[in-house]
Amino acid sequence: MNVIPIIIAIDGYSACGKSTLAKDLSRELAYTYVDSGAMYRAVSYYSIENNIPLENLKHHLEHIKIDFLIQSEKQHILLNGKDITTEIRSAEVNAIVSPVATISEVRAFLVEQQKFYGIERGIVMDGRDIGSVVFPDAELKLFITADIDIRTRRRCEELGALGIEYRIDEVKANLLSRDHIDSTRTDSPLTICSDAIIVDNSDLSKEEQLNLCLKYVQQVIHKKRETKSN
Repeated sequence: MNVIPIIIAIDGYSACGKSTLAKDLSRELAYTYVDSGAMYRAVSYYSIENNIPLENLKHHLEHIKIDFLIQSEKQHILLNGKDITTEIRSAEVNAIVSPVATISEVRAFLVEQQKFYGIERGIVMDGRDIGSVVFPDAELKLFITADIDIRTRRRCEELGALGIEYRIDEVKANLLSRDHIDSTRTDSPLTICSDAIIVDNSDLSKEEQLNLCLKYVQQVIHKKRETKSN
């Protein structure tokens, strides 16, 4: 594919396959991939490890440095130089990441960093406010969703692959709780942008989802190429 660099913003609920799609698209397009959710998880992990109450977290942001590192084609997230890729998927982090994301100072701190990644375009970023707040001018906005039971199964498979113990009922309850918090928070709630394409992947394989979204990418790039030539 002859790729013109664009910004692809992917939003959606927890465990609906946003990160998988974003990684697949970035690989196919040779774009930069940024997992914004991992950034909020890193801040949550910092809070837990340093016994910082959430109401005081805003005063500690200057001590947090988040980096992404690619090793063996896998993206790792570093917190102050420490690889916490596995640790941020723990039940403890899952329990507080949505409340952490409601803190306006945390959001402002991370959104500023996220915007920086998009300066050169050619980026795929997934999260919950990417199309609405981080990149409102993104050329392609996708909103990913799936049935809650399918999302629960996927999250359980993810946790199992990481060697993390889980209970199915607790995983489902956590997802529903995060949906509610993310959708009702005052600052940058999870919302479907009017110009976003909704993709329900409940019955789609990873390959089918990727091929569908690559078609959307091709349409956007073709339109942009035509606009430039006129």
